[in-house]
Amino acid sequence: MACPFVRDVVDEEALVLRRAFRRERVFRDRLDPLAFPDDHLYERYRFSADGIRYLCRLLGPRIKHRTARSHALSVEQMVCVALRFFASGAFLYSVGDAEQLNKATICRTIRSVCLAIKALADVFISFPGHRRLCDIKEEFYRIAGFHNVIGAVDCTHIRIKAPSGAHEADFVNRKSFHSINVQMVCNADCVISNVVAKWPGSVHDSRIFRASEIYQCLSQGEFSGVLLGDRGYGCQPFLLTPFTDPQEAQQAYNHAHARTRARVEMTFGLLKARFHCLHKLRVSPVRACDITVACAVLHNVACLRKERAPRVPPAMDWDNPAIFPDDDSGRLLRDQYVLNYFS
Repeated sequence: MACPFVRDVVDEEALVLRRAFRRERVFRDRLDPLAFPDDHLYERYRFSADGIRYLCRLLGPRIKHRTARSHALSVEQMVCVALRFFASGAFLYSVGDAEQLNKATICRTIRSVCLAIKALADVFISFPGHRRLCDIKEEFYRIAGFHNVIGAVDCTHIRIKAPSGAHEADFVNRKSFHSINVQMVCNADCVISNVVAKWPGSVHDSRIFRASEIYQCLSQGEFSGVLLGDRGYGCQPFLLTPFTDPQEAQQAYNHAHARTRARVEMTFGLLKARFHCLHKLRVSPVRACDITVACAVLHNVACLRKERAPRVPPAMDWDNPAIFPDDDSGRLLRDQYVLNYFS
């Protein structure tokens, strides 16, 4: 038996060979992402230099590396990597090529920044909003003369890759592609005041609303005002929907309703135009939900800071059929609206 304190000659030769063929680590010179004009930054990151610095101050305590070993990424570089992915929706290796980083680093960085942004959702997404309730109602009233509105609600589908497992079919929506169905409520300024991102694409909009926390709050009378929703929702005392076969006065109601509720469609358009990754996410459903919430938070930050808004393409109309009947008190309130404001 060989003595453990005596080095084996074979091991010494192997060590010499490994040292001879070892490649030296090369650290690439990474450019300062903020050393560019705002037009360059808007195109790639959807934020100005001041906006990116604000995000860095906001997220720095949560994502900063403890040491600078191995040329660790700075907070500015980490934030810009995540913003570039959100803005472009490109493959990870494409983002890595653009930022001069490998794919594994890109993946870890995006995940870290995404969770840090999601943790701030309660700060930047609050119902009915960051302004006074009377101001929110006044802004909605200026659109088309619709009274007492505190939000517009709807759902949008975020396309994802086909997930593995027994529940794969649950994510196939009515348009026959895999998605998650995300509910959002917005105000008149297209700022998101509520987001629910956890349901598969096969789940109906109305079912998501009935299972949401905001439904419980409104049904218990915690907020004074009504939401506006499309025909896919049942008419409730706190959620007004359009008439199916409107008469003369009801047509005026439907017109004002459609113009006011269009703000939520505009919000979806702005959100997806600002963050192209939401057109298709090549991740698991859980991570797709996290990215969606993170993009909603970033959208609100951009709106509150008056960042440049992208051009919005026409929105897709899903024409959702209703699955829950109208509530009697909801119909009475809707008729009262027509009698008081649109006759």
